[in-house]
Amino acid sequence: MRLKALIFDVDGTLADTEAAHCAAFNDAFAAAGLAWRWDAARYRVLLRVTGGKERIMHFIDTLPLAESEKAQHRARVPALHADKTRRYAQRVAAGRVGLRPGIERLLTEARGAGVRLALATTTSPQNVEALIDATLGPAARTWFSSRVCGDAVANKKPAPDAYLRALSELGLRATDCVALEDSANGLRAARAAGLCTIVTPTDWSAAEDFADAALVLPHLGDAGHALEGADARRAGGPWLGLASIERIRAVHDDHMEATA
Repeated sequence: MRLKALIFDVDGTLADTEAAHCAAFNDAFAAAGLAWRWDAARYRVLLRVTGGKERIMHFIDTLPLAESEKAQHRARVPALHADKTRRYAQRVAAGRVGLRPGIERLLTEARGAGVRLALATTTSPQNVEALIDATLGPAARTWFSSRVCGDAVANKKPAPDAYLRALSELGLRATDCVALEDSANGLRAARAAGLCTIVTPTDWSAAEDFADAALVLPHLGDAGHALEGADARRAGGPWLGLASIERIRAVHDDHMEATA
């Protein structure tokens, strides 16, 4: 069965965006007169909570404050998150975030082969568009047959809702597609939707459990960032192409049938 679509996560998968997100959160907190500051270690833990607004809410819940004070802070979350989103978009537009190795190559290869593209992410549509516009150009927004973002679904990752909606919008079965992710929450979401999943962790997620992934690589690889050694052997060459993804999907599907 021919591969029909690739479904990409965005933050961490298309680009290593988390440092820019963390800085934007901190700038928004400072502008609001809050003494909150998330260092890298704290933010790595907070990334276990999917969704920016949800992340702030979770952080507020951990503060040693009276419930009345926490309620006041919670009421500010929508405005804080909106300001954070604006500041993140400014960083991206200034060229401070680039695509990960192999992303543009694989997108181009897929489009040339008639393999459809989709996005399934917990980040906001504004963040997605800012990244696409700055790295691929505004015309690339049309490359994706489905873009499931932010609050478009009731439950964010690790729930499968975003992937299930993407499959519905594509009109395809999970066995027709492969998901690309960078985090354990994303992997759990994609697998719960029945998708064969390839994971390319970043430094933010490298310590997480990816045992259920069909393949784990440091990145997808391209001419300037070739995969080497065991990674190249697993990928079937110096970078991961559609032929290898199709092979990985077929092996995954055969394994799932055998263990069903």
